[in-house]
Amino acid sequence: MISIKGLRKVFTSNNKKLTAVDNLTLDIEDGEIFGVIGYSGAGKSTFIRLLNRLEEPTEGNVIIDKQEITALKANELRAARQEIGMIFQHFNLLWSRTVEDNIAFPLEIAGVPKAERMEKVKELIRLVGLSGREKAYPSQLSGGQKQRVGIARALANNPKVLLCDEATSALDPETTNAILDLLVDINRELGLTIILITHEMHVIQKICHRVAVMEQGKIVEQGEVLDVFSRPKEQVTKKFVAQVMGNGSDDETKDTSYLVENYPDGKIVRLHFIGESTNQTLISQIAKRFPIDINILQGKITQTQAGGYGTLVIQFVGNENEIQNAVQYICENTSVEVEVIHNVQ
Repeated sequence: MISIKGLRKVFTSNNKKLTAVDNLTLDIEDGEIFGVIGYSGAGKSTFIRLLNRLEEPTEGNVIIDKQEITALKANELRAARQEIGMIFQHFNLLWSRTVEDNIAFPLEIAGVPKAERMEKVKELIRLVGLSGREKAYPSQLSGGQKQRVGIARALANNPKVLLCDEATSALDPETTNAILDLLVDINRELGLTIILITHEMHVIQKICHRVAVMEQGKIVEQGEVLDVFSRPKEQVTKKFVAQVMGNGSDDETKDTSYLVENYPDGKIVRLHFIGESTNQTLISQIAKRFPIDINILQGKITQTQAGGYGTLVIQFVGNENEIQNAVQYICENTSVEVEVIHNVQ
């Protein structure tokens, strides 16, 4: 487990103090992919650099696998960092070295013999899907290939933890998905704990088990990804969820007004599907059980590591009692949540 308690970082510039990370406390389980999301200036990149002391904390403790990183002396810290891999937004490769030489670099520093070093490099090249590009230089690689080199290099010393600082934000969507799939494969195959910093909610949605939302240096919300998606509490979290679901509060108000104006009859409800409920044939069941008309107006389902989450806006038209019976049936016999948007009878 990674245990972070009271972590704080204060920068001083021109006699002014800026608190980038403010009294942050967090536990991360072994083997999970944990996401930290926030807008620019939220303090997330400073936070991840505090974990391996690329930034020195002003206060607080970081304990990784029962070792207190924040208490280590310089030589002890160098050894501890070999068990904490890190990949960066802009790759940080050595441009005068080939793919295999970039991956071998941390092994050279660690004093690993050449034969053992090259065997490890071959293994990592296969793992990240770069076979055939061993002798290429960074300038000859695509962005996705460069990041694969960065990932392989970060894994060279068999770390227990992999830190990812905006690892996909410089990549196009297709390449981003490929890199995220690779991280999931690495997590499953190696049992590696991954901490991923991002400002993009679809990254969290696709691969993370849990997520913490940062704002002004603090964690304002955290939990299982599916729970945060389905029941965001803070306004900043709702904005991030809207990146994926397209139903932020402002857009939702506009959509509601549009629906009421264009579909004035009957009852308009929004159904919230969570987890296994996304697989239910609910509309078919309602249509068979109740003599009412059903009009599907809007809908979207997105998948997370823990299951699906989605919304469906429908219009019920017909006898008022039958409509009420249909709504009651949904509430009493399913795990689908019902929100009434408009009711005219």
